[in-house]
Amino acid sequence: MTSMIGLPRDAEDMACALAEARSALATGDVPVGAVVIGPDGGIVGRGHNQREATGDPTAHAEVLALRDASERLGRWRLDDCTLVVTLEPCLMCAGATVLARVPRLVLGAWDPKAGACGSQWDVVRDRRLNHRVEVIGGVREAECGELLREFFAEHRADPGRPAD
Repeated sequence: MTSMIGLPRDAEDMACALAEARSALATGDVPVGAVVIGPDGGIVGRGHNQREATGDPTAHAEVLALRDASERLGRWRLDDCTLVVTLEPCLMCAGATVLARVPRLVLGAWDPKAGACGSQWDVVRDRRLNHRVEVIGGVREAECGELLREFFAEHRADPGRPAD
């Protein structure tokens, strides 16, 4: 795992990703949020988990934020952008980050069960791939983790809720 102190701006950007994560709560989705920061420092893409809302297994925050950024910028290469996400990306999302050529990933909480950016796997820095991503981990980690812990505590208390 990489655990580095990010730039002061990273904490501000993570606040925006956290706001996106909270949006997922309205539909019963796991509260993960992501934003893509463009070359000028502004947000060019947003996303929060929408699997429950859409019935789409690929509707993860990171994928939706990358799609939004690509649409707004008119290109698939996001090689001058930063992806900021509240939870360490899974295999699918780590792969999408590599394929989008994102050079920098800022994450909040590590995911020891399914994380693919240093916890279980390290897809974003795999030397066999043609692109590697710098990982800045642990930005506002306590806040990101607490949002998830609260969600799953409520989820376990209500057996009528759909499983994640």
